[in-house]
Amino acid sequence: MSDKNDTSLLSEAFSKGDVYLDYPYEDVMFRYEKKTGKVFSKFYNETESEIDPTSSLYLDAFCGGQLIDKDRYFESDKSKQ
Repeated sequence: MSDKNDTSLLSEAFSKGDVYLDYPYEDVMFRYEKKTGKVFSKFYNETESEIDPTSSLYLDAFCGGQLIDKDRYFESDKSKQ
């Protein structure tokens, strides 16, 4: 995300519901669960785990990651079935 408009769109997404972020620079994705305020991370083709929302990697993804949809986030889970 490179400019204010991207940051504004991301902030708006967080206010609306669950958010899924891809941070390809570190091969990791994040999921923010609005109902609980919990944050989860998942390195590509790995299992998901809950993380501290103040994690530096998560904050980097917030600034430089890309919004993705739920299907993309869980895509690698389906390939393991």
